Amino acid sequence: MSDTAAPSDATGSHESEHSTRGSYVTSGAEFSRDTNYIEDRIVADPAAVRRLPAPPPSKIGSLGYGLGEGAEAWPVEPGRYRLVAANACPWANRTVIVRRLLGLEDAISLGRPGPTHDARSWTFDLDPDGRDPVLGTERLQQNYFARFPGYPRGITVPAIVDIPTGGVVTNDYPQITLDFSTQWREFHREGAPNLLPRDLLDEMWPVIERVFTEVNNGVYRCGFAGSQEAYDAAYARLWDALDWLEQRLSPRRYLMGGTITEADVRLFTTLARFDPVYHGHFKTNRSKLAEMEHLWGYARDLFQTPGFGDTIDFVQIKQHYYITHEDVNPTRIVPAGPDLGNWLDPHGRERLGGEPFGDGTPPGPVREGERIAAGHNPLYQL
Repeated sequence: MSDTAAPSDATGSHESEHSTRGSYVTSGAEFSRDTNYIEDRIVADPAAVRRLPAPPPSKIGSLGYGLGEGAEAWPVEPGRYRLVAANACPWANRTVIVRRLLGLEDAISLGRPGPTHDARSWTFDLDPDGRDPVLGTERLQQNYFARFPGYPRGITVPAIVDIPTGGVVTNDYPQITLDFSTQWREFHREGAPNLLPRDLLDEMWPVIERVFTEVNNGVYRCGFAGSQEAYDAAYARLWDALDWLEQRLSPRRYLMGGTITEADVRLFTTLARFDPVYHGHFKTNRSKLAEMEHLWGYARDLFQTPGFGDTIDFVQIKQHYYITHEDVNPTRIVPAGPDLGNWLDPHGRERLGGEPFGDGTPPGPVREGERIAAGHNPLYQL
């Protein structure tokens, strides 16, 4: 996501008006993420949500609250909205996973920008004629401007667009997945998992918060550090959290026990990018993920579970980070490695018991138009 008032990408960039791709590092400063997004929500009962109290400040979303100041409630309507989510972006990847796990493909269509962009916007350069086939736009910026002319903040993914007007409804990624689970229940597939089990919420919320602040955002705090001091502090915080997760996952199959929850979705998208990108590009290189027994087994377990690994495009992930972050990688050379075939190695996590989907069932095959390209993921061989 963006951290600047200028148009930017999904990774916390600081765009320069004079650069083609943007500047991501502020010299001498630690990285700080702008978490101000369009807080409109798509809800099952707009009138009821408007009556609820406003949510407290949160960087991870909220449950059981109404609208923030100035936010609007939009009605749940299948077919009305389009989720724009780049394969490369970890924050967008979350929404794609939850949409697939819950079976919302028929209710909410999916638009895919390409992996690289300029300082103005993500573009639909992989679609025929360079336009999203449903929205008809070349740049996601056009959809932001359709709702907010001259929108001054980051042009970020994920974004949900109202198809009839072409305007962005929300880019509040922490809340989007929570609302997919709670507000779109009428359109969940039969056997959809409960990603927000009520009896685990009190314990899960602090886990989600630590995963966000120290891991999801922690890798960016390392990669976009503007001084050695800022980097050293960020590196220490990240590895303290990863060591905590390694210990937490030793006796339990998933973060909250024997079934997959929202917490696992939020951690997985960072782990999937760790060895291909963060270890080298963001200098988070104390260890590779593949060298951490429990985290690596856990990551492979999720990768091999329908709805997780089948959403990962390693080629686009590497292209995005190494090409777009030009001040971090001035040559824009995309590394050939690492070998990613090991994501399919046996993980052995079954010994811990549990069922990934609890009383539910796994999602079916990926839709034809949403499959990852052959060769971009070991699940999709050439």
